[in-house]
Amino acid sequence: MATPMSEIDLHIHTTASDGTMSPSEVVQYAKKKGLRAIAITDHDTIEGIAEGLQEGSKLGLEVIPGVELSVDFPKGTMHLLGYYIDHTNGELLDKLTVVQRARVERNLKMIEKLQRLGIKIELSEIKKAPEDGQTGRPHFAYALVQKGYAKNIQDAFDRYLGKGGPAYVEKFRFSPAEAISVIHKAGGVAVLAHPFTLNQIQLQDLETVVVVLKEKGLDGIETYYPEHSEGQTKFYLYLAQRYGLVVTGGSDFHGLNKDKEELGEGYGDMNCTYNVVEELKSRRETRCRGLS
Repeated sequence: MATPMSEIDLHIHTTASDGTMSPSEVVQYAKKKGLRAIAITDHDTIEGIAEGLQEGSKLGLEVIPGVELSVDFPKGTMHLLGYYIDHTNGELLDKLTVVQRARVERNLKMIEKLQRLGIKIELSEIKKAPEDGQTGRPHFAYALVQKGYAKNIQDAFDRYLGKGGPAYVEKFRFSPAEAISVIHKAGGVAVLAHPFTLNQIQLQDLETVVVVLKEKGLDGIETYYPEHSEGQTKFYLYLAQRYGLVVTGGSDFHGLNKDKEELGEGYGDMNCTYNVVEELKSRRETRCRGLS
């Protein structure tokens, strides 16, 4: 059984995006570990939610429908988590369709760039890579290794696919305001994921970003996360308290054989109790009342 310190996990990926376990397998694993609630938050897709909800209902585990949206932020990497979204919402589905079409176009452009570099490769070879979910750069990297153009996955990114590399193509990202709006219109709560990836080294700079996001409707901040230091966690708690943001947390779990992060535990010390879920529910209810 999970300890009281890790009753929930609100940041989980499945085979619908870049995880290695299906939504059903994730729910089964969470139930086995004794978690009280989990959130399925795949990258820019809701394809795993229905299966996860069905399995959760079957096993008696609370499954929160979610999504992790890629957001434009030039100085670093910004992701926004949407919780309690209506995964059948028409506008949300339309927006995510745009993302998927952009992903297809990006893959074609990367193929063209690789071919111009003299690499003999076709899109059909990329899709044969033994990776689950959406076709992306990890699939390209695997194919390059298999064809002898790179020593390993990291080498493929370093030489070709990394940002600024000769075969890199920028991915589609929502603006911060649009991402928050999409989540709200789908009935969800918008939360800033792993703030340290914004690369705002000065704390006052990060606080400025949070203030701007709050003005655009941000509801919460992911405070408990495997890669957060004790100092970062304390600062994010301070930001949440000062600006009236919901505190959330999750392991960013991708599967048993992909990352060191363990479901519901992070690296073994993730402090996230069920009251976080209750606070999210309260914020969602408050937002829904405000829209009625």
